[in-house]
Amino acid sequence: MSKLEIPPLLTHPNPLGFWDLAMEILAKELSPQQFKTWIQPLKLKGYDESERLLLIGAPNPFKLDWIKRTFSARLHEIASSYFDSTINIQFTLGADSTKDPSKVVNAVFRQEKLVDASVDTTVPSGAALSGGDLGADGGEVLEIGIGSTPQDRDHSKLNPGLTFESFVTGKANQLARAASIQVAHNPGASYNPMFLYGGVGLGKTHLIHAIGNHLLKEKPDAKIRYIHAEQYVSDVVRAYQQKAFDRFKRYYHSLDLLLIDDIQFFGGKSRTQEEFFYAFEALISNGAQVIITSDTYPKEMEGIDERLISRFDSGLTVAIEPPELEMRVAILMKKAAIEGIPMSEDVAFFVAKHLRSNIRELEGALRKILAYVHFHGKEVNIEVARSALKDLLSIQNRQISVESIQKTVANFYNIKVADMYSKKRPANIARPRQIAMFIAKELTQKSLPEIGELFGGRDHTTVLHAVRKIAEERQHDSHLNHELHVLEQSLKN
Repeated sequence: MSKLEIPPLLTHPNPLGFWDLAMEILAKELSPQQFKTWIQPLKLKGYDESERLLLIGAPNPFKLDWIKRTFSARLHEIASSYFDSTINIQFTLGADSTKDPSKVVNAVFRQEKLVDASVDTTVPSGAALSGGDLGADGGEVLEIGIGSTPQDRDHSKLNPGLTFESFVTGKANQLARAASIQVAHNPGASYNPMFLYGGVGLGKTHLIHAIGNHLLKEKPDAKIRYIHAEQYVSDVVRAYQQKAFDRFKRYYHSLDLLLIDDIQFFGGKSRTQEEFFYAFEALISNGAQVIITSDTYPKEMEGIDERLISRFDSGLTVAIEPPELEMRVAILMKKAAIEGIPMSEDVAFFVAKHLRSNIRELEGALRKILAYVHFHGKEVNIEVARSALKDLLSIQNRQISVESIQKTVANFYNIKVADMYSKKRPANIARPRQIAMFIAKELTQKSLPEIGELFGGRDHTTVLHAVRKIAEERQHDSHLNHELHVLEQSLKN
């Protein structure tokens, strides 16, 4: 993956020439799989000569983030050499290229001049606006069927890369995946609504996108919408400001499939909850499918109206648990293979043992490793992984102490910190103490005797018993597993 020399400046440099050159150089520098996965989907969307600004589009948020992290510097280097001056590059969502190549040159960016390159504010020409796009011009809410063209798929807000095929299955998520497949094959008939809950980064969003993508493939004219709860709140606020609730309701009540993520953000927002209640009732009555995700069980959500909670409980509620070690290893190896840089089991085990909390954390670690490999031209091994994750590993080891674990667990179970190292043995104290010992063994480098000493001078066999007991119960007690995940997440944040 050594870098190629960039040819000298052409007599009349132009953005199209730069793009052809960049594609040629990167095709030679990268493996065929890497080029096909990351570079080929990119499109040159425009060039503003007055501001020396290139706009490059990526097809989805995941690729956008990866390109910005991994290839931004190299593209800047190629562009600056080609144009013989400093060139600014902005990345945006949307990989539809300009139909008329001549319009790429000196294109004047208005909406495309992004304040935040991670957000695409461009609205396709002639497209009606929907959810979050109730513009000040009073444009009609989208009321047509959502088709399978790239532009229509963008209206559904589905990420085409999140499918059942790309979802790694393990004991922690097999029930949620099976239920999701059942819903995808029988929308509106099986498990309606379906409520998925679990901690951050465990695959809830992946599964609901997979359902949407499956339905879109089977029924291209289905009206589908994926939306994050915060965006739905924004839609309600904008409809309220513009007195556009009729249009708002027509759009949301007419969907065939509504996928709403992180509904706990509705907490305390009464008008949003009222509108969602009406939308929910209309969709269910029409036989449409509703799928909801949250970070916690419905009845444990704060600030949510009881009538909504009762509706959520009326369908199927499924937990997604933190991935076990073997599943974390499988995820790492599969995702590394997709990127064209295979990872051996020993390296995957090394990473998985140190990063326990969620899949998103694993993906972030993998990106750091692959970027390190790419820029240093090395093979993936344990030492390379250790070097690439050096900062992450040192932060984790430095921040988490037995004392912080005791305090966090005590607060969670509403007992005194002093109870952690006292001789008291009632169940409401002994149980949290065992959980704290288990987490201390999991998240710190302390030995069993050292942990025992910090828990009131207890023998190491007492700590070992607690660790084995909690580890065994975690395998079949989903409520305990969820509590442990919440505690681990709190300690790592």
